[in-house]
Amino acid sequence: MSSDRVLLPTASPRQTRRAVRTLLRPHRPLLIITVAVLVAGTIAELASPALLGRIVDVVADGRSASAITPLVVVLLVAAGIHGSLRAFGTARVARLGEFGLAELRERAVDRALRVPLDDIERAGTGDLLARVSGDVSVVSLAVRDALPELVASVLTIGLTVVGLAVLDLRLALAGLVAAPVQLLALRWYVPRTGPMYAAERLAEGAQAQQLLDSIGGAATVRAFRLGPSHLRRVADRSQAAVDASFRAVVTQAWFAHRLNRAELAGLATVLVTGFFLVRSGSVSLGQATAAALYFQRLFDPFNQLLFLIDDAQSAVAALARLVGVADFPVPAEPARSVAPADASVEVIGLHHAYVPGHEVLTGIDLSLAPGERVALVGPSGAGKTTLAKLVAGVHQPTAGQVRVGGVSLDQLGPAATRRAVALVTQEVHVFAGPLADDLRLARPDASDEDLVAALDRVGALGWVQALPDGLATVVGHGGHYLDAAQAQQLALARLVLADPPIAILDEATAEAGSAGARVLEAAAARALEGRTALVIAHRLTQAAVADRVVVLDAGRVVEVGTHDQLVAADGHYAQLWMAWSTSRAS
Repeated sequence: MSSDRVLLPTASPRQTRRAVRTLLRPHRPLLIITVAVLVAGTIAELASPALLGRIVDVVADGRSASAITPLVVVLLVAAGIHGSLRAFGTARVARLGEFGLAELRERAVDRALRVPLDDIERAGTGDLLARVSGDVSVVSLAVRDALPELVASVLTIGLTVVGLAVLDLRLALAGLVAAPVQLLALRWYVPRTGPMYAAERLAEGAQAQQLLDSIGGAATVRAFRLGPSHLRRVADRSQAAVDASFRAVVTQAWFAHRLNRAELAGLATVLVTGFFLVRSGSVSLGQATAAALYFQRLFDPFNQLLFLIDDAQSAVAALARLVGVADFPVPAEPARSVAPADASVEVIGLHHAYVPGHEVLTGIDLSLAPGERVALVGPSGAGKTTLAKLVAGVHQPTAGQVRVGGVSLDQLGPAATRRAVALVTQEVHVFAGPLADDLRLARPDASDEDLVAALDRVGALGWVQALPDGLATVVGHGGHYLDAAQAQQLALARLVLADPPIAILDEATAEAGSAGARVLEAAAARALEGRTALVIAHRLTQAAVADRVVVLDAGRVVEVGTHDQLVAADGHYAQLWMAWSTSRAS
């Protein structure tokens, strides 16, 4: 990840708490029932030390074995009640947490789909992927495993302390010897964990982004012999992630050591105090035994609580990153959206720079009449894709404006812009699931007849009908494989279903290979019928049949005209055409 990468925001503790309260508010009845069940189960559990202490007194008094039987029966009943209520309450806590996490995950994905791509690209897709995959996994694991145990441990500790104080306040005070050691351990540990786990999550996000950059751009890395430098970057990011995790492990080990010392000090003090109180006749042997058992029972949930806090710190760091995406501000819709007058496009004085001072586009003026098909050509790096994204509203220009039907994109608003202008690129994703569902992403209310008509229009109906289950065939990851040409035809069919008045094709036939190029070009031509179209032509056969050709070079428009006019002018386009024709002939 480059040094100028700006990661997506992370929510503050206050924002995170507010988000959790908002998520739990609709489930308040379930929350109340869950807490009541866990409290009842914990009370049943706390009966065991008192009953065992009573049994010790019975034995110490030399009473008959029959006096123990009722106590044992009550002990078994209490254990059964505790187990049942604890299992039920723990399951309810996990269910409650999963409800909240599911809603947060949906909010995060919904917001991620509406966040301006400028922000996503600046942060890097690796950061976003780390949040909606890795961070979700961390929170989900905490919700399933840590959260139920955390709630149960808090209740057990609180009610055990109450039980110990009721039994004998002096024994309870003796147990407080462990508190200073524990507090010192917490004071040392807790301030370190928040930043430590936040740094660990950031390091993992940076590592994921660098892997995406290096592997996703492998062809470019090889072409420019950048392999060694990218390997160093991957190694550096991976080492940073390992170092962050190692620091967490070492810190946990020292924390555990300090907690063990607290347990030793507290239990020893309770036993010594109990010995003197029994010898003086202040308490019975059974009471001292119950006190020791109560105190010993405190340490398992207490240590578990402290280490669950450790897991919670990691989960909170991940949760804050998720909330940061879920609450990310998206472009506001205009108070009063103005409808475009027609399907014309005007680009006026357009400038754009991804990095200040380094313009990719300079002073672009371009107009498309309603229904006109304009081809945009030029060498790699000329700014064609940037111009396409600006016209589609994906990016905001540094200066100048884009108008659709006489209305600027700012006045039109993001939602209306998406309805008016559709962008189809060469990077097409086939969503996992039935093919019909994939198509209906463009128009959810489309009937099967509509899907068939759209596929027929782009020449895909034949191979779709030949699939094992036709439109119901599962495609995408884990399903039926679709080659590059078929995937692109699906994208064009979605364009037909969405039916925008303006369409932009960004080298949408580039990945098909020679065999599928003519099929895709014909499909693209049929999909564009009746629409205003801006076609970034990787294959100049598309430019040759366009109404006009615009030649871009170094971020500027250098030629405009029909194919025949520009070939005759013997300029930039003529050179591109000659090189293209020669490569096809060879």
